[in-house]
Amino acid sequence: MHAFDILGDPRRRSILELLADGEQTSGAITDVIRAEFELSQPAVSQHLRVLRDSGFASVRAEGARRFYAVEPAPLSEVGAVVGPVSPVLGSMPRRSGNRADPGQTCSSDSGWWEPTRPAGAGKTDPLAKGI
Repeated sequence: MHAFDILGDPRRRSILELLADGEQTSGAITDVIRAEFELSQPAVSQHLRVLRDSGFASVRAEGARRFYAVEPAPLSEVGAVVGPVSPVLGSMPRRSGNRADPGQTCSSDSGWWEPTRPAGAGKTDPLAKGI
């Protein structure tokens, strides 16, 4: 799976945002993602597996608990690809839902892959259920 396919999924981006704050247990991640996107526990586990298998996240076991952490190398590689075109990206309209919102532009200090969906979009988007 290509890095942009992985980062293109709002559920996986949300997981990476959680991990950006530091190591998290799989249970804590599941609780947040289930509430935000109304996903089943197995669906969240599948997204964690995709992130782990693609190298975007790592996991360590401590007893029965699993702790996930973000891996910076793949994100740095994506940044290296996007970096040369970031001035162009910064002036492009941000996507809001399914339409470009000309009133908002990308901000390099907020991160190019930051979610731009309105609050609660995962609850009404039929494609947001499952994987």
